[in-house]
Amino acid sequence: MRLILVESPTKSNTIKKFLGKDYEVAATFGHIRDLPEGNFGIDLKNNFKPEYVIPAKAKKTIASLKKLAKTAESVILAVDEDREGEAIAWHLTKALGLKKYQRIAFHEITKPAIEEALKNPREIDMNLVNAQQTRRILDRIVGYKLSPFLWKKIAWGLSAGRVQSVAVRLIVEREREIKSFIPQEYWQIKALLEKLNLKGSEFEAFLAKKNDKAVSKLEIKTENEASEIVKDLEGADYRVIDIERKETRKSPLPPFTTSTLQQEAWRRFHFSAKMTMRLAQQLYERGLCSYHRTDSFNLSEISLAAAKEYILKNLGKEYWPGFSRKYKTKSKSAQEAHEAIRPTDPFRDPPSVALSPTRHSRFGDGTAKEGFAEAAFKLYALIWQRFLACQMSEAIFDSTIVDILAEKPKSSTVYALRATGQTMKFAGFLKVYPLKFEEINLPYLEKNESLKLIKVSPSQHFTQPPNRYSEATLVKALEKFGIGRPSTYAPTLETIQTRGYVQKDEKKLFFPADIGFLVNDLLVNHFPKIVDVAFTAKMEEELDQVSSGKKEWLPVIEEFYIPFKENLKTKEKEVSKEDLLKEFSKEEIKETCPLCQSLLNVKFSRYGKFYACSKFPECKYKKNLLVSLGIKCPKCQQAEIVERKTRKQKRFYGCSRWPDCDFALWDKPTGQNCPACDSLMVKTRWRKEKCSNKDCKTNSYGDAKTDS
Repeated sequence: MRLILVESPTKSNTIKKFLGKDYEVAATFGHIRDLPEGNFGIDLKNNFKPEYVIPAKAKKTIASLKKLAKTAESVILAVDEDREGEAIAWHLTKALGLKKYQRIAFHEITKPAIEEALKNPREIDMNLVNAQQTRRILDRIVGYKLSPFLWKKIAWGLSAGRVQSVAVRLIVEREREIKSFIPQEYWQIKALLEKLNLKGSEFEAFLAKKNDKAVSKLEIKTENEASEIVKDLEGADYRVIDIERKETRKSPLPPFTTSTLQQEAWRRFHFSAKMTMRLAQQLYERGLCSYHRTDSFNLSEISLAAAKEYILKNLGKEYWPGFSRKYKTKSKSAQEAHEAIRPTDPFRDPPSVALSPTRHSRFGDGTAKEGFAEAAFKLYALIWQRFLACQMSEAIFDSTIVDILAEKPKSSTVYALRATGQTMKFAGFLKVYPLKFEEINLPYLEKNESLKLIKVSPSQHFTQPPNRYSEATLVKALEKFGIGRPSTYAPTLETIQTRGYVQKDEKKLFFPADIGFLVNDLLVNHFPKIVDVAFTAKMEEELDQVSSGKKEWLPVIEEFYIPFKENLKTKEKEVSKEDLLKEFSKEEIKETCPLCQSLLNVKFSRYGKFYACSKFPECKYKKNLLVSLGIKCPKCQQAEIVERKTRKQKRFYGCSRWPDCDFALWDKPTGQNCPACDSLMVKTRWRKEKCSNKDCKTNSYGDAKTDS
């Protein structure tokens, strides 16, 4: 019997289907050795030697695997082919005491891939192991050395992280950019025109030039300026002076990488990065898609041939471009030996999977609900569509640009307007992977043709501040700046939320919590390298060099730790908690303590600001700092509705007299009343407005039950 070890039981069950009775496949259930919880676990005086222990939850698994290994002819390590997977394989050899073993790796869980991997075993790649170990040690140093500093200077329970701190900084800086933004007024002028003597041929043209000078977006700044131009245009004669008709082509997008999959899943389905990776893991373990932690656009020759066959057979030869498209990533650190995310078999298309009687066992985990199975199906369909589309023909459009001259008799001012049209001529890859585009039909026009003006419409606009980061745009920014790697995006986004540094608004966009502002400012001012984008990106490059064998791991840690240690010692003496909190909290407090009548102070915890008695610890009175919505509580009519949080930091909206008044809603009240029953209207997480009354005929919507 040959023993194959993988990470999960699902992956184990899938591989068993492809192998005979001579193989036993067992799961490790993830990492089986790690740094100790609650202890630093790094010997700083002995070349940063890590102390690895077997977690309590893994001891039973190790005992079981040791028994299997003793009776096996050979042990084959088939964990994932990335740094984490390679580290798991290495830890298995240590925990199980393996002297002889084989290491195999594959990018997809299919019978040909498994059989090919078994024919080509290799040694454990210690460069990958060292890179993973270096990242783990660096993160442990930052977390265990810097976090206690935050406890002393701000509040107990805070933590700092090498990558997460940079992500928080991006969100904080974006929020400050939004708050400091000053909108600028500008006007846009549009003319509705039509062909002479042809009703129903109306089309729109926008002001483009004034006296041969281009009119920029912000050039018309006031209503008076716009009104003057409108008067000129209303009395002008219109004539076509130039027409450009051309065929334009749109090429398909490349196949998904981890980053682009997370971004597109957010845009289309509002899946969080964590949820996307969890679903992709299920698809991979069930043999439906290739490995989902990748930054490469590479596609195997077998997959390209299968895509060509599917396109020719099911879509037609006009949808095949005549060659296989190959894409190259711009990232210097991309692992080109890996593949992009793709379906393992293009012929297993979404309709066939959706109609499969084994759909729930295929996508569920035994306990998953219908909704979770549906989510996995959506992600599979997206991956399948993107892969197939990247091998299809270009989409073809007929585009028209019409330049129109507007001249007012006896006036020295001449205006030019432009109308653009676009219609689809051939769908190409859009047949499989639809993208939003606007079709604009223009009537057939000829050069020097006179036109009739129907009306001129000026419209006022204001420049807009940059948007808050969504999960998609934050992942895109992290990738752009070289912060983190495919496996770190989802846990980074989860960490900064669970630690309370950032929150999400009604549109599910990130904004910093008070404690996020405070911790970020402390790190920027006193530990600039920790939150420096360029420095963190450089560290990622060095980790990549370790993984490729171009750099030793020990110097990477030494170069970071020695200056970090010295700076930490200096800042322990320099930074005053009182001065730090006083500078950040400038609001004037006039409330007094109800117990001893002393003034209240603003204090901070990991959950944000709160009021505490200035006589602490003699007087231990404290009070939450609640944000009022300015809406009277409909239940007691004595107080206002405020934003509150449960013990698990989940936001809800309740009466400020709570728990004396137990009115509470999960969704934010709008301030408007339901026209049917006069109850409060709320805005749901999906940005829809509903009635808060569960008995209202307009919907069935209930009150929140808190765990506070």
